[in-house]
Amino acid sequence: MKEEIKELILNILFPRFCLGCNAEGVYLCDDCKAILDISEYRYCLCEKGAVRLPNQNQKGKCQKCSSKKLLGLYSSLSYKEKPLTRKLIHFFKYPPYYLKDLARTFASIIIDHLLLLGEKPEQLLKGAVLIPIPLDKKKIKQRGYNQSEEIAKEISKIVKTPVLKNILVKIKSTPAQMELPREKRLENLKNVFACQNAKAIKNKKIFLIDDVYTTGATMEECARILKSAGAKEVWGIVVARD
Repeated sequence: MKEEIKELILNILFPRFCLGCNAEGVYLCDDCKAILDISEYRYCLCEKGAVRLPNQNQKGKCQKCSSKKLLGLYSSLSYKEKPLTRKLIHFFKYPPYYLKDLARTFASIIIDHLLLLGEKPEQLLKGAVLIPIPLDKKKIKQRGYNQSEEIAKEISKIVKTPVLKNILVKIKSTPAQMELPREKRLENLKNVFACQNAKAIKNKKIFLIDDVYTTGATMEECARILKSAGAKEVWGIVVARD
């Protein structure tokens, strides 16, 4: 009840407006959400020429990307095709906006994507844990939060799958991946992540949570670290794919 009152007061003092059409009340109205074209398909992990995979299929990779540690990826939106998608993510994580509450909107979009695939989210995530892609301390201090962790927490509220924080940690500051050419992205991630509690993930099915999947280098490196620490399976869930 206290949270509901707090949210009501905030909505009165700081009203929300749809980032698509400026309608008052929400950051994304139903009409603009429909324009985003939430994906009803899954694709393999290939950076280029990704293959569409059968829905409700345990395989998440084609033969070309079969050697990857990440078992598969659930991506709700196309980052490039819809300007509104880029706008939502920009307002979520870049100055001067930092609209942290957009995490709830993104979690809803992810759940809709899973339902369009024919998946039951509670069943898909049953017995699993959610681990957000970590940020370094400098980025968290600047933004005030880890955007991936906020999305994970909102998904957890819907499907009751636990979020494990501070298991996967970033131990070295690096330039943003999107600022680097492709050939330097893997080098940028060497010795950057660590697992600091292997017992907590031993034989666990893990879903890594992030906002955008570009080349996949970050998520693949995190999957490698978690698999080395004893995780049974590592999958990815993102809002959008570049």
